[in-house]
Amino acid sequence: MNEFKDFNKDFNLTNKVAIVTGGASGIGEAITDLFVEKEAKVAVIDMKQDVENLEQHKDNVFGFKCNITDAEQVKNTINTIKERFGRIDILVNSAGIALLDDAEKISDELWQKTLDLNLTASFKMAQIVGNILIEQNEGGKIINMSSQNALIALDNHTAYGATKAAIVNVTKSLAYEWAQYGINVNSISPTIIATELGDKAWVGEKRQEQLNGIPLGRFGHPSEVAAVALFLASDATNFITGENIVIDGGNTIK
Repeated sequence: MNEFKDFNKDFNLTNKVAIVTGGASGIGEAITDLFVEKEAKVAVIDMKQDVENLEQHKDNVFGFKCNITDAEQVKNTINTIKERFGRIDILVNSAGIALLDDAEKISDELWQKTLDLNLTASFKMAQIVGNILIEQNEGGKIINMSSQNALIALDNHTAYGATKAAIVNVTKSLAYEWAQYGINVNSISPTIIATELGDKAWVGEKRQEQLNGIPLGRFGHPSEVAAVALFLASDATNFITGENIVIDGGNTIK
């Protein structure tokens, strides 16, 4: 039976080994940087060509180039990380894609690409890491990246929203099944975040329309998502599992 253990109230991740997919840019990079600040070792899995050079520029950040839609590559990469660091404690599924189109025009290719990266890849990452956490028998944390679009409709986002809604359900299912092993599985659902990709996607009238719908009057910042990821990765949340934390400036309370 899991018992209460006191936790570090500074939310440090000292000696923890974390995997962050999509950790070379945007929200994933903000999470990586904050985890390192809190003394974790972070293995970044990304498709960027220079990801393997990250450790030359940042202490305790180690890059692994991997196509997370390729199950064999994922398995090999995670096994390499486990062998290199001796253990895995935290997984953050931050990698994702937003391919947008009118619902009546969505191609089979767009639908499948979105499904493969946002949903299937995240599940496979969680499944492989989950088995390692079960074997280690010391608990662990899995954090999935969903979206406010899991809860509300957005124009041109049918494929994206479907995968993000599914992520919330997968999170709950894994949390339920793996609670017996002391593994906490939670998800984060941000609104539009002010990243390079977000700034390119939301311009002009569309940008203003979205801002008008957010009671706090602005888009989120990557560091704000990272702060929630840190909370969920820390021992302070050992009694929180199967939850979806919405970061949306009040957008979904209407």
